[in-house]
Amino acid sequence: MRRAWGIAAGLVLACGLNLSLAAGREARPLAEDPALEARVMEIAEDLRCLVCQNETLAASHAGLAVDLRAQIRERLAAGEDRAQIIDFMVARYGDFILYRPPFQPNTWVLWVGPFVLLALALAIMARVIRQRREQGTGDEASFDEEAPS
Repeated sequence: MRRAWGIAAGLVLACGLNLSLAAGREARPLAEDPALEARVMEIAEDLRCLVCQNETLAASHAGLAVDLRAQIRERLAAGEDRAQIIDFMVARYGDFILYRPPFQPNTWVLWVGPFVLLALALAIMARVIRQRREQGTGDEASFDEEAPS
């Protein structure tokens, strides 16, 4: 009987712990001011996560992204505007931090490269198709000549 009471008490305790864990709390915003947080995320949308590299700072959950968003938050709270913050980030991390890099002589390959590769692929495909057509007409003619009448 004593063992049964021990098991029952253990189950009640386990259920009580489970309920306290299940009663989740609402996550508090990172900034007390929702308008400030909205501005942080707006700026973070234009900056690349240096860890993930294919995500914006706003979408990334990497530790560095969290730290950079905190820096943006601090700079906004200190009175800096969007341009000053982006200039600071570019000065510190280079143009790579910009999610949409500017069209400059050192980034023209990023902007023009895909179109050049597409044009090259289309030219190669057109040449292969033309060669196959020429070979196909030549084979049909020789096939017709060899066929008995």
